[in-house]
Amino acid sequence: MEKYPKNIERSMQYFYISLSEKDKRHYAAVEAEKLGRGGVNYIAELFNCSRQTVYDGLAELKKKGFPSKED
Repeated sequence: MEKYPKNIERSMQYFYISLSEKDKRHYAAVEAEKLGRGGVNYIAELFNCSRQTVYDGLAELKKKGFPSKED
């Protein structure tokens, strides 16, 4: 898995902190999904949130019918 450049990471972090809790979970989930294997750990570390937060976001999006890489 390739990490984002530092300037992109900073932009993502600034955007992340502006979101509601639900939107933070969903945004983290989408980013982790884009990255594939290792994405959950990387995004949880980048956003200083728990891996469970990312997994919860993934589950919520799946429940709403959003496709995943597995679909």
